[in-house]
Amino acid sequence: MRNFLLPLLSKLAFVQKIDKKEHRAEYHARGFTSWGQFVAMVFCQLGRAHSLREIGGGLASCEGKLKNLGIPQAPRRSTLAYAKEHRPWELFRTVFGQLLEKCHALVAGGAGGKKKFRFKNKLLSLDGSVVDLCLSMYDWAQFRRTKGAVKLHLLLDQDGYLPSFAVITAGKTSELRVARQLSFERGTIVVMDRGYIDYQWFVDLNRQGVYLVTRRKENAVYQVVEEREPKGPPVLRDQVIYFPSLAEPSEEYYFRRVEVWDEQKQESIVFLTNRMKWAARTIAAIYKDRWQVELFFKALQQNLKIKTFVGTSANAVRTQIWTALIAMLVLRYLQLRSSFGWSLSNLVALLRQQLFVYGDLYQWLNEPFEAPPALAGVHDAQLPLDLGG
Repeated sequence: MRNFLLPLLSKLAFVQKIDKKEHRAEYHARGFTSWGQFVAMVFCQLGRAHSLREIGGGLASCEGKLKNLGIPQAPRRSTLAYAKEHRPWELFRTVFGQLLEKCHALVAGGAGGKKKFRFKNKLLSLDGSVVDLCLSMYDWAQFRRTKGAVKLHLLLDQDGYLPSFAVITAGKTSELRVARQLSFERGTIVVMDRGYIDYQWFVDLNRQGVYLVTRRKENAVYQVVEEREPKGPPVLRDQVIYFPSLAEPSEEYYFRRVEVWDEQKQESIVFLTNRMKWAARTIAAIYKDRWQVELFFKALQQNLKIKTFVGTSANAVRTQIWTALIAMLVLRYLQLRSSFGWSLSNLVALLRQQLFVYGDLYQWLNEPFEAPPALAGVHDAQLPLDLGG
């Protein structure tokens, strides 16, 4: 029997094989390896430790079990503080990328269930989320006059709902600036909100054979080229349009405007796409599925340590965000491997209580509420409680 944290991190053992010279990760390591810091930061995320002292104390209380992870002793607070300030965050970005490949391979192998849509195109959702920081403590992260922030930009692959791309920038960096630097395979469908609207960029995507689905801006000026017959409710209008401010009318500048009635909100919603052949209901369903990227950000903030930080430097903040993303991938990996219908919140809550429990991780994942097998030499008789005289 091994503690749960060992098989959990054994899937990430390749972090020990990363070329440390590339990132200078072991420069002035002072005996505290990158692997040791990685284990400490994963423990911070899954154990919800609120400070470096709590990380060190939590690991020290299980020091005998740490040896199974290849860590001779729990790190001190000063050692953790030095590492988070000087060990480059790029190392953890590399770990994230390698683990992401393992997760995508699992989805490609059939984990994660059937695809939601019948088309074979890759479907990606693009969004960004602001991580608020206190400006007086994080003066390097000025966002507004009295507010600090960094921004996490994410491209979510709807197959398995796994990130396809992630980058952390200054809070002032616009989502569109990051989006324009991305490249997509021909035939990819990219879904985004109105914060990414740039008609010239949309034309560039169209020329690359990339499809898009977004919401139309309220004040957009356009001309109707073709009126199509709406094929029943909730579709109100289906039009082919172009924007006079962009260019003269020609097919490469044509877009499709689809207006759908939202029964729940009791209002009409207008979508914009460059895909002319899909059913209007499919376009609405694709945009609705974009909500999964919002849920990813929400789960990240609610279940992992991304609202408060155990360091104030830019390096410490980026390290913690990348380890939060790694922990999220670990949780998604376990969800995909398990036959039990775990919600993410329940999985992280119960796993937090089991990190150093001895048992079979994957047996527990599939049968979390089954009694564990009796250990040899251990009796069920309750020991007397002696409170002293």
